[in-house]
Amino acid sequence: MIEWYWQLSVPIIILQVACFFAAIILFNFLPIGARFKLQIVQGVSINLLLISFGLFITWQKDIRNDKNWFGNHYQQGNGLIIRIEEPLLEKEKSYKANGYVEAIVQNDTIISCKGKLLLYFSKDSTTKLYYGDEIYTSQNLQPIKNAGNPGEFNYEQYAIFQQAPYNVFLKEKDWVLLNEKNVNPFKQFIFSTRQYILSVLQKNVGNDKNTSGVAEALLIGYTNDLDKDVAQAYTNTGVVHIIALSGMHLGLLYLILLWVCNAIPIVKRSKVSKLFIILSCIWLFAFLTGASASVFRSAIVFTCIAIGNAFDKKSSIYNSLAASAFILLCYNPYFLWDIGFQLSYLAVLSIAIFQQSVYNWFYIENKWLDKLWKLISLTLAAQILTFPICIYYFHQFPVLFLVTNLLAIPLSTIILFAEIGLMTLSWMPSIATSLGKTIFWLTLLLNKIILKINALPFSVINNLSISLLSTCLLYLCVLFICAWLMIEKKKFLYFSLISLLLFVLILDWISWVTANQKQLIVYNIPQHQAIDLTEGNNYQFIADSSLSTNTTLQNFDCKPARTLLRLNKTGALPSLFAAGNIYQFNDKRIILIDKPLNFKPLPQKIDVDIIILSRSPKLSITQLASVFNCKEYVFDTSNSLWKIDKWKKDCDELLLHYYSVPDKGAFVFDVNRGTNTNY
Repeated sequence: MIEWYWQLSVPIIILQVACFFAAIILFNFLPIGARFKLQIVQGVSINLLLISFGLFITWQKDIRNDKNWFGNHYQQGNGLIIRIEEPLLEKEKSYKANGYVEAIVQNDTIISCKGKLLLYFSKDSTTKLYYGDEIYTSQNLQPIKNAGNPGEFNYEQYAIFQQAPYNVFLKEKDWVLLNEKNVNPFKQFIFSTRQYILSVLQKNVGNDKNTSGVAEALLIGYTNDLDKDVAQAYTNTGVVHIIALSGMHLGLLYLILLWVCNAIPIVKRSKVSKLFIILSCIWLFAFLTGASASVFRSAIVFTCIAIGNAFDKKSSIYNSLAASAFILLCYNPYFLWDIGFQLSYLAVLSIAIFQQSVYNWFYIENKWLDKLWKLISLTLAAQILTFPICIYYFHQFPVLFLVTNLLAIPLSTIILFAEIGLMTLSWMPSIATSLGKTIFWLTLLLNKIILKINALPFSVINNLSISLLSTCLLYLCVLFICAWLMIEKKKFLYFSLISLLLFVLILDWISWVTANQKQLIVYNIPQHQAIDLTEGNNYQFIADSSLSTNTTLQNFDCKPARTLLRLNKTGALPSLFAAGNIYQFNDKRIILIDKPLNFKPLPQKIDVDIIILSRSPKLSITQLASVFNCKEYVFDTSNSLWKIDKWKKDCDELLLHYYSVPDKGAFVFDVNRGTNTNY
């Protein structure tokens, strides 16, 4: 929504509130027919009021609209006083932390301001930094930008939603530690407690990332020590909710707290004391785990349940979900774009709506088989409203999710109880050691089960790509089928078939477009050469040796584009002829130059559509222009920046078209149309 409407939200809200109360006053003085029309007006007014209220909160939450935000005063070369907002996190090549700008220094003038940014420190630093430390730096800030690769995660928008659109990389000589220290006691307590829990786990469970990383994620959602391949295996098998804290963890904690409170006579007799202990522990756990949207949702829901039970009132699960969503979105409207927020609410809503209906499919007399069927029905119900959005975001579907959940949920529950026992009895070395070994072997067993299932060739369907419109149609189809099965009215079946037909038609049209696509993609991967030539579902990858063997980097930067374009095969391209670094793709001529060349005078210049300069070859644009009539020069990210700047100046002087990948993002060329179609 455009900014001027956000700024007008306050008077619009006041006007709508006045109209709403005027309608209430007039209601009793109108005839029955007019009352019905007035009720419609009231409903529309309430919806408009909520929309305007939401827009106003969203505008207010955007730190860029705050006059005191440092970005509204900052200029290149200014000094910054920055507070370290969390303990430093070690990365492969640096240390990372959230920072908070407290002041800007401009020409010996200190301007108080506020705002978050991301800090990266080089590993050559000998001075240790802790939460609450303040530093001074005059290093230039860099706005967070997307790489521009097709299908990539919109990290720039994510950074804005996190209120931290800038970052800075600091070497040891780029900053100075100040004497001041600004510490929030509650935050300090949270960080200290989290560090204590991690140290207890690492001491008793071990330092193996494949086991201790999962144990840490299970207990407090700490994933920084989690091996990437193991985390991907949990995602592929449909049990990522085990290591990504969800309602299951809060539910187990709530049950434990109820049991403990009921076991203590003094607490059991006092409803207020019991409620205070339960709510304090739930919210302490929520903050301890990082206060993500999904954990906040669960904490609010269980808060409503605890309050209702304390005063013998049972609230509807739908009311609790709606209330928690409203509170969360009032606190931070950007939670609405959080994938965890969306998935957690859809999963709980799906269970609330469909679990009983699925459970009623079969009647089982055996008590233990009945409990097993309850778990199966809950797992199936949770998938009904979550699988379309999972396909949309993650482009895959875990085929064996039912098997993995049946095995992983009971085992992870036992591990979680053992970890809570370890935290409680960590002061007793012998018991703590025994519990640590138990957690280690159980976690090892859990990992082996997940990795074995993930290794099966049919465990997951990958490279599923559907648009937002296709996702909406899939949801309509699913909801109409469920309505038909639950309400037994044929019209819902017809609606579901129409939705399914439209869904299939869109997929067929996309498949036709994919079968006829021919593209050249020069990826934006810093310091690397990365090029895809695509035709239909096939592609050929051209890259430097270090990137060719780095599957992690390829999956991060190249796989989203290949999924978006439905590229799933590496093989020959019928329309491509290659001779060394010269390519004839349809009627387009493409030359890749990644090393110095010796030019000889030619009687006539060679016509070329695209020349890609890579790996900083010792060549000038003037030399190339004397041999080639090139329509467009492309400079990839394996070139040094000073070299690209020189080439850009040469192109400007010679009036030649060029495209700088480091500046503009990935270069995407449609070979069929002969146009640049950057995403």
